[in-house]
This record gives sequence, C-alpha cells and structure tokens, in this order.
Amino acid sequence: MPRINRDTLAALVVAATFVTATPAPTHAQSRFEPMDVFQLEYAADPQVSPDGSQVVYIRTSMDIMRDRKRSELWIIGADGSDHRRLGEGGSPRWSPDGTRIAYTAGGQIRLRWMDTGETATLTQLTESPGGLRWSPGGRHIAFNMLVPYPPPSLAAPPRPPEGAEWAAPPIMEDRFKSRQDGVGYLDFGYSHIFVIPVDGGTPTQVTSGDFQHSSAAAWHPDGTHLVFSANRNPDVLDYRNSELYIASVETGDIRALTDRPGPDGSPAVSPDGRQVAFVGYEDRTRTYQVSRLQVMNLDGSGHRTLTAGLDRSVSSPVWAADGSGIYFQYDDEGNSKVGFATLDGATEVLAGDLGGTSYGRPYGGGSFSVANDGTFALNQTRPDMPGELAVGTHGGAAARTITDLNSDLLANRTLGEVEEIWWESSYDGRPVHGWIVKPPDFDPNRRYPFILEIHGGPVSNYGDRFSAEMQLLASAGYVVLYANPRGSTSYGEEFGDLLYHNYPGQDYDDLISGVDAVIEQGYVDENNLFVTGGSAGGIMTAWIVGKTDRFRAAVSQKPVVNWISKTLTADNWYGYYHSRYEGLPWEDPEPYWRFSPLSLVGNVTTPTMIITGEEDLRTPLSESYQMFHALKMRGIDTAVIRLPGASHDMSRRPSQLMAKIANIVAWFEKYRVMPAAS
Repeated sequence: MPRINRDTLAALVVAATFVTATPAPTHAQSRFEPMDVFQLEYAADPQVSPDGSQVVYIRTSMDIMRDRKRSELWIIGADGSDHRRLGEGGSPRWSPDGTRIAYTAGGQIRLRWMDTGETATLTQLTESPGGLRWSPGGRHIAFNMLVPYPPPSLAAPPRPPEGAEWAAPPIMEDRFKSRQDGVGYLDFGYSHIFVIPVDGGTPTQVTSGDFQHSSAAAWHPDGTHLVFSANRNPDVLDYRNSELYIASVETGDIRALTDRPGPDGSPAVSPDGRQVAFVGYEDRTRTYQVSRLQVMNLDGSGHRTLTAGLDRSVSSPVWAADGSGIYFQYDDEGNSKVGFATLDGATEVLAGDLGGTSYGRPYGGGSFSVANDGTFALNQTRPDMPGELAVGTHGGAAARTITDLNSDLLANRTLGEVEEIWWESSYDGRPVHGWIVKPPDFDPNRRYPFILEIHGGPVSNYGDRFSAEMQLLASAGYVVLYANPRGSTSYGEEFGDLLYHNYPGQDYDDLISGVDAVIEQGYVDENNLFVTGGSAGGIMTAWIVGKTDRFRAAVSQKPVVNWISKTLTADNWYGYYHSRYEGLPWEDPEPYWRFSPLSLVGNVTTPTMIITGEEDLRTPLSESYQMFHALKMRGIDTAVIRLPGASHDMSRRPSQLMAKIANIVAWFEKYRVMPAAS
C-alpha cells in the first residue's frame, strides 16, 4: 500500500466518506471516486511526423507514490497502430525529414534516431532549454535559454568565520518582475535565443540586450534567419507590448518587422519565405481584446487580417506546406477548435473538442500539429473523456480518436451526465451559456442539493470538457452548474469586454439567473444551494455572499478580496491598473475598494470557508486572511484551509485536488439541511 502522509490521509478519509454516503453501487459499476484521480491519464503536445504517418506525444499520468504528474514520450501510428513508449522527456519535435526527434530531458536537448532508437545528448547546458525548433535543412536547432547575470548588491555581505553557520546573505531586488506564481523568486537573467548544430558543438547566442526573448522562434526557409516575438522596449511599464523581429543567425543583427501598440506574437514564416503570419491586436487598453490572425510581407508591407470575420481570439498559426493558407486554433462557446484560413480570409473548422490537459476543472488547453500532406494531430476531450489523441486530414478524413488511455478506469465508472443549458441574464437579457452536471444515477423526481461552481480569469472560459472536480462534486450527490458569464472568452470581443472598469459587475446577475434557470428544471432543492469557485471564481463567491443570503454555505477558493493590496503584492501586480481599473490605487482608491468583496463583508451572513495554497503568488494567502479575519470579527462561521506547498494551481499534486474537493463537500455537508422524514 502506498505511504501517504497524515494530512493527506485525513483528507482522503473525508473524501471517501462523502462518496460512500451515497447509495452503494454495484460491483461492476461505481461512481468516480477521489482516488480515481491517480488513475487518470491524458495526451499532450501531439507532434505528427512530416509524412503524416506517426504521432509522438507526451503521455501524462499520476504517480501515486510521489503525488505528482509523470510525463513520458510515446509514439503511435496515425492509424492507431504500434502504440509504444519512447522514454522520459518532453517537448518533442520532428526533424524536417522525419528521421530524428529532438526533445528535452534532464535539462538538456537530446536527439533520437527513429531507425535505430539510439539517443544522444546534444548539449551541456547550465540552464533549462525550451522552444526547440529545427532549421529547414535539419542541420541546426534553435532554442530559448536564460542567460544569468549577478544579482545587484549595494554592499558586500559580512564574511562568516570558517565553519560558522550564518544566515544566507541578503538579496537586493530592483526588477520590474521578480516573482512568478508556481516558480517563486525568478533567477536573475534574460532569456535569449540560441542555435546549436545537431552534430554537436557550442550553442551560439543569436539575440542580445537586456530584454526577455522567451517565445519560440520561427526559422526562415533560408536557414540563416530567425523570426521571433519579444518586448524590446526599454520602458518596463509598456509590458503589454511585443513586436516581431528578424535576426541573422550569423551576425545577430536584429530588425523590427512590426511597430504598433499591443502584442504581436507566434510568428510563422511562409514556405516560400516571403510572408509571415502572426497573431495579435492593436492595443486600445481594454480588459479583453480579440487576438486575430494576420499576415504581412517580410519587409512589413502588405499587412492584412485573415480572421476579421471571426470574432474569436486565435492562436498557434501553422502554414500549410503548399502555402495555400494557415492552420490555427481558437475557442468558440466553450469549445476549442482547429481552424484553417485561406489567404483571402475564408475560414473553416477542421476539428473540435481540442483540449484535455486541464484535468481538474473544465478549462481549455490543448495543441495541434500539421504534417506536409495536411494530416493534423490534436488532443481532444469531452465531458466523459479526458484528453486523448486524435488525427484528421484537411480536405479528407475527419478527426478520429486513436488512443484510449482511460477506458480501463472509466469503463467501470458511472460519470455524472453533463447537459448544456442557455438562459437570459436578468440584467439585460443577454444569452448566457453553461453546463449542468447531474449526479450519477440521476432521478429527475428527486430534489438534489445544488452547487454553483464559478470559473477563474475572469477572462477565460469553461466548456464541454472533462473535469475531475465537477465529477467528484456530482458523485457526492450534488447537481453542479458551471457557466460562462459576461467577461468569459469564446463569445466575442464585446461580451468578453463587458467587465471593463466594472468587475465584479453584472456577471453576478448572469450567474444568479443561471441558478434560477436550473431550479426551474424541477430537481433542485432550493433549501440547499451552495456556491464555490477559484481565483476569479473565488472573488465572485466572496462577492455573492455579500450580495445575497440565498446560499446556505460558500467556499471561496484563492480569492482576491482587496484590490489595492492585490494590485501591489501579487506576482502580476502590474496587470490591473488601466485595463481593470482606471489609474493607480493612490490616484483614485475608490473604484479599487468599491469592487473589492471586502467592502461588502458587513452584509455577509453566509458561512464562508476560504481555501488557498500557501505559496500562491497570484492571489496571495494574505487576501484569504483578510476575509477570514473580517468574518471572524463579525461572528460569521468561517475557516481557512491552507494547502502546504501549493501555488495558485492547486491541482499540480493530485492529493491536493482531492483534499480540496473533500473539504468543500465537508463544509457544504455541515450546513446542508436534510429533508424531513416522510
């Protein structure tokens, strides 16, 4: 039996309690249980071979002994045959002729020869590489890597006597961005683009200057130039901007290709080398702006937008081998898709259900790749299917699933049925989109307790995707509603920007209208309504309990309750003024306070628990304690659950995802009103 620490064991006991409290399932079929999280697997980063015959991908599983995700390289024929493990590693990329795969392992770049299976370590790097890209002739690989510099210092630290055990020396900080959630304090240095021969040798640094070059570069077909995106503006406050540049591999000379406010990124050079595709927008300083697919000549002329008629943000452009158009991905009404745009702007959908890497909650997250013959590979997910691998052909066969990573588990589990629902907002009649998750073995004649689960962002979206957390809540006997209120992406720019200088705003009305819409279905117990959500969902949860007392209990996960303290302490502290609120907190603190859930704490009567990771730098734990202390002062039942070692993503370790859900359900069960005996 695996060895589990005492805190984790306690959480699992609670989790097991709320699962087994339901009617006993048959031996052959049972509900999705907390420990099943360790059995989940998903496909990520699918890379189809140049000839379209094989796909190499990252197979992610859960290591129950280390309580962490485990990733390995696997390969499979495009027809689903010859599925086998290649070994440890990540970021696989095929050589142009399909004879080799470059990948990362142990902090180095490695090569694998596909005919013999032999491998070699290409580098001896002191920093981890990323963004691997083969040159057109297959002779070089470009990659990104941090170049460290000495930390700043005002005074030399005192020197301890030999053998003394003194504290570590002080660290001076003078950078615009010094911390990142999930990483901690950043190393001192700048990321640059390098090139190394595939026969081995010393990497050559291509970019220069005190700027971050962390995005993968695209090779020009001539093999002597790289096109990349970076923010090389010395003004650090211009953090929303990035431009496209072209650099000579031999000389390091850099020339700008774009010059406009806003982000321009993900460059892809046409097969003939004359044009470059990219995504971006001209910044108008809003909360949400649609990023569109664009093309221009390599000298910067002939700029045009190909997806002007598609009111959705696009990403990841890939040229067709014959230069006839560009593949891309985007989200539409909570479903991620692979699309294709011709050079005259006509677009078509090639595949849907892209995703599957967000196994906890039903967020997007996925990628695709394209072979020379138009065969494309992607990872796919649906509410009853974690991320699997699929293959299709542009102009030919529709995408079909070729892996079956989870049937051994899910064939013996009854999942909660997921049903799409639309309703009108009570505020302005706008249509709002959501999904209902029903308990396994759902009986429409019963009345079930209800959970409103709110997504983060708020500039993001939930969708018809697999979610371990939603399934665990449903398995505990709850009807669950998750939704995309105003401010969510995938419904167009106007809808996504409705929270500009107004957040939290009428997304509250959208969500409460959704609660009423589900109640109208006739199977919800109105005396047992509960609410939870994470990040922006935690913010809205804290906001809701200050606006209404109709929920019996609430769990606010990793919330912001005070926008002034959040703006000046979080790792993305610089990302809120102007686009979220007008001006800086000391210039006009009133809107910062007016939109802070803490401003409504005097109205709260709902028992409210807060859950946050101890190492969360995005919504720091101090935010949770502000809410906790305020509720304590008011005599409202409250508690804080701290997840040791957890950052903003509380699902990195499977046991913490399980413990989080167990505590949410336990808090709700504490306040659930049981129906009177008949």
